[in-house]
Amino acid sequence: MQSGIAAVVVNPASANGKTGKHWPKTASFFEQEGFSFVYSFTEAPGHATEITRRYLKDGYDLIVSVGGDGTANEVVNGFFSNGEAIRNSAAVAFVSTGTGRDLSQTIGTPRDSAQAIRHIMRSSLRSVDVGKVSYVNNQGEQETRYYINVAGLGLDGDTVARVNRTSKALGGFVSFLWAAVVSLFFYKSQKMTVTVDDVLVCDEPIIVVTVCNGSYFGGGMFIAPQALIDDGLFDIIILRNLSKINLLMNLPKVYRGSHLYHPLVISLRGKHIMVRSEGNTLLNLDGEQPGRAPVEIELLSSAINLKG
Repeated sequence: MQSGIAAVVVNPASANGKTGKHWPKTASFFEQEGFSFVYSFTEAPGHATEITRRYLKDGYDLIVSVGGDGTANEVVNGFFSNGEAIRNSAAVAFVSTGTGRDLSQTIGTPRDSAQAIRHIMRSSLRSVDVGKVSYVNNQGEQETRYYINVAGLGLDGDTVARVNRTSKALGGFVSFLWAAVVSLFFYKSQKMTVTVDDVLVCDEPIIVVTVCNGSYFGGGMFIAPQALIDDGLFDIIILRNLSKINLLMNLPKVYRGSHLYHPLVISLRGKHIMVRSEGNTLLNLDGEQPGRAPVEIELLSSAINLKG
């Protein structure tokens, strides 16, 4: 057993390599706060999940993700195997060093690494919800993954795919805003059938469906102002078939969180969501683009312990 020792999963490639470059300084912050820790660098997509599972099976009590939202998503997925939690008593923490840093805004972790580590050290544990998603991956196979912040379909998935094809050198806000505007001009609304808790909500052309455990996505968009990560419910935000001009004019409202009052925006809550689509509707999970619709999303209440 490794009780009392943190296991740190570091993605050195995040933030265009800045996370790896700054790791010696980040490690010194852990030491200054009195953390006893081991660490591993990720080497490829999906590696953070493998590392996390190994650390949990070795008995580590706390897994700390150091990297972007995609790294955080992989670490969260490492807490589960074959549909079951590996160790219910273990906890996760996040030091956000990536491009978007939407998760840090959602859970209230400071953006500065030294302050984030200090915050983690002084925080108590709390149980938070997790989303379980079944979808068709980019190889055309059925797959299941988990997420902690936001899942989205439509323009959201298209935007994330575009962002992840760029260097993100301009930072999260500019990278996501640029990608959102460019995607907007090329994107065509997809006809989607959306069911929430066995009730048909809409069957029509839709710009985007977001199933939110947290509040922020897309490099700082305040997509679900009322969402709480531990309330046992998703906040589902659906943007219906707005015109491109209308959507562009209302984009600033999404950053302020005042878009919910628009007549073509649907906002509701639920635990079980199904989305089917006639087109190639891309999926976003915590800033990653792993596949497409059809999608089934289930809320797992109090599924993981968070420190921070």
